[in-house]
Amino acid sequence: MENKAIEKKFKTPIIIVSLLIPIVVALLFSVKLKDFGIEVEPLSFLPPIYASINGITALLLIFAVRAIKNGNRSLHEKLMTSAIACSIVFLVMYVAYHMTSESTKFGGEGIIRYVYFFILITHIALSVIIIPLVLFTYVRALSEQFDRHKKLAKITFPLWLYVAVTGVIVYLMIAPYYVN
Repeated sequence: MENKAIEKKFKTPIIIVSLLIPIVVALLFSVKLKDFGIEVEPLSFLPPIYASINGITALLLIFAVRAIKNGNRSLHEKLMTSAIACSIVFLVMYVAYHMTSESTKFGGEGIIRYVYFFILITHIALSVIIIPLVLFTYVRALSEQFDRHKKLAKITFPLWLYVAVTGVIVYLMIAPYYVN
């Protein structure tokens, strides 16, 4: 019973964070520092870095699942904590880039344009949905509710992996259109 109390304690903060992150990111996405008289060079070097962080996140997730399937709970916990840290670093870099740089338009035509926008839209939608899933999954592990953790992780893992991998794919598809 005490373990469920831990999850209950974190429920409201997780919901608040899960709502605030997408709202703040959307707002900051439209804010340009130069609009406030802050002259900053565009951080055009960031997209390949944060795309790589998405790739690292995907690998961490895969290795974490392998670790727990092999009974190595300690390694699993470290890998999952690292995946969350990578996601936070990604988010900071992503916002910093968009606050200093104009958005890049995808220049592909024909079927590839539809493929790109399908991947982009599903990536964005799932990146919002994954926030509370990751946080609740993590809290269930920390509170040692392993049956409930495992049940939610079976949903969280593939969605988070999809977000991480499609982040790399979106970058690779739009990279030729970046203006340096």
